[in-house]
Amino acid sequence: MQYRSEIDGLRALAVVPVILFHAGINAFSGGYVGVDIFFVISGYLITSIILSEISNQNFSLISFYERRARRILPALFFVMFFCLPFAWFWLMPHELKGFSQSLVAVTSFSSNIYFWMTTGYFETAAELRPLLHTWSLAVEEQYYLVFPIFLVLGMRWGRNKVIPILIFIAGLSLFSAQFMLTTRPAFTFYLLPTRIWELLLGGLIAFYPQISSQDKRLGLMGELGSMVGLALICYAIFGFNKFTPFPGVNALIPVFGAMLIIIYANQETIVGRLLSTRPLVGLGLISYSLYLWHQPIFAFARIKLIDEPNQYLLIALSFLAAFFAYISWKFVETPFRNKRLFNRKKIFSLSILATVFFISFGLIGQFTSGFLTKSQKAVLAYNEYQNQSKAIGRVGTCFLDVGEPLDLFNASCIANGDKDSVFIWGDSHAAALSYGLRQVFENVTQFTSTGCPPLIGKNVESRPLCKKINDYIAAQVKIIKPKRIFLYANWVIYGDQSLIENLTKTIDFIRMTSPLSKITILGGTPQFKPSLPTYMFLNHKNLEEGEFLPTYLYNDIAYWDHKFSVLAKEKGVDFISSLNLLCKADNCQITTFYDGQIMPIIWDYGHLTAGGSVLVTEKIKSRIESFLAGN
Repeated sequence: MQYRSEIDGLRALAVVPVILFHAGINAFSGGYVGVDIFFVISGYLITSIILSEISNQNFSLISFYERRARRILPALFFVMFFCLPFAWFWLMPHELKGFSQSLVAVTSFSSNIYFWMTTGYFETAAELRPLLHTWSLAVEEQYYLVFPIFLVLGMRWGRNKVIPILIFIAGLSLFSAQFMLTTRPAFTFYLLPTRIWELLLGGLIAFYPQISSQDKRLGLMGELGSMVGLALICYAIFGFNKFTPFPGVNALIPVFGAMLIIIYANQETIVGRLLSTRPLVGLGLISYSLYLWHQPIFAFARIKLIDEPNQYLLIALSFLAAFFAYISWKFVETPFRNKRLFNRKKIFSLSILATVFFISFGLIGQFTSGFLTKSQKAVLAYNEYQNQSKAIGRVGTCFLDVGEPLDLFNASCIANGDKDSVFIWGDSHAAALSYGLRQVFENVTQFTSTGCPPLIGKNVESRPLCKKINDYIAAQVKIIKPKRIFLYANWVIYGDQSLIENLTKTIDFIRMTSPLSKITILGGTPQFKPSLPTYMFLNHKNLEEGEFLPTYLYNDIAYWDHKFSVLAKEKGVDFISSLNLLCKADNCQITTFYDGQIMPIIWDYGHLTAGGSVLVTEKIKSRIESFLAGN
């Protein structure tokens, strides 16, 4: 085919919006339509080549698939290989298992089927799938498994019979896409039957080369046609969003836009010259590699950072993807297309070897649940500790969950005697600590509620019952008059300007209503992201007693510890820092031996396990005894 630079520019117009859409740039809310533009371009170019070779009687199916292998596989396998170490070190076992499954699916060009069965394109979880974008490659390759054979056989009957059949199939596909859009949206988005029409419409242009000839001077028609095409594409890119019903009839807008540009844009038109500018042509040349690189880079960044990266970082990562794309195009794509460097035998041999490698790796990852070892299973078991944590915190009696009424508090929450009587008042973190208090002290009163810090006068917008609950607990303090009261919460989430003021009010109230009670403020426990077991796994820590790891939010917790220490001195109360009990600088103890086993001290981001609760309580008791001894 005669080279058309404006089509490379059109590729750039397709790939850049896709990347910016995945980067979360709001202006490109419909950037996903770039994939549809690629389908049209692919359908047009491949059909043009096949028709030309059929016309010249030199079409070869083996040569066709050799070209596809040279075009698709080297860069794809290069990116997949690049993903392996990051997946190995950064993915949790269940994620690595899914990644392993996707390796098999990508290598067998069935990833669209795999992702259709396991995720939705616009779901948050989809952003964490490094190879999600390969679904579009699978659609194309499934199409090209049958289309060349059909075209070769069909042209023997004559083009006048082939074209109506292709139009009929395209119409049926578009009708199916629109019909199933609301009932089976994932099927419609991912699978070939509802996408084939886009490739076929691009291919139909190739049957009329006279209307898409670069040399033909179309005058005003060329200018208008290409400008309308560009306008349609821009409308879809900037006007659509993830809520736009897609890819039914709405997909006709970017598809027709791409078709009009292919038909009418040439060097005689403004749009053709714009798309032929060096920057756009350059992006077009590396567009395939750029498409391959952007999703793994974005996904692994999101996985590593856990929180959503800001847009500045994602833009920087987009440039990083462009850099890798250039390297990939220059040193992988281009050499493998050179038949003098890699003949047919080498191409097919290397493709088979890579296919066997990735499928083998993927199957092993599948059958070992993400290469999970016995020791790692023990660590990750504590991700499932939540059910047990509800029991140790006494949910539904002495620990009220969201929206639960006050009358669930009952007599079992109140200590039975006066000896060493302690009172724990706070949120869910205090509820977790209560287990250790009950094991170490003889008489423990517990009144705790999720999301409710022990702060008189504090309004928590997400927990409208907190003020009522704290008023009730304050009344119980007045009645019970415990020997020692622990005030404890996940302070960093309540840490605004009113925290010290409200904590002061609470201390003053206790002093007034129960003047003999010893008051102890407890600093927040170390926190880990997204959970301590996950953090241990990602840092290759097994269950061994006395392990230490850096903690998340250490500086924030230490900041409030300092504030509490100053307040404690001013008010003459005790303050005990959990960081001082558990940490050496920002490295904190993460495991303990309890009940015949070694366990993480925290089961999620900051709630203590049974063993962790006992460990912290024993250290608290030791510190209290030190206070009493005057040390």
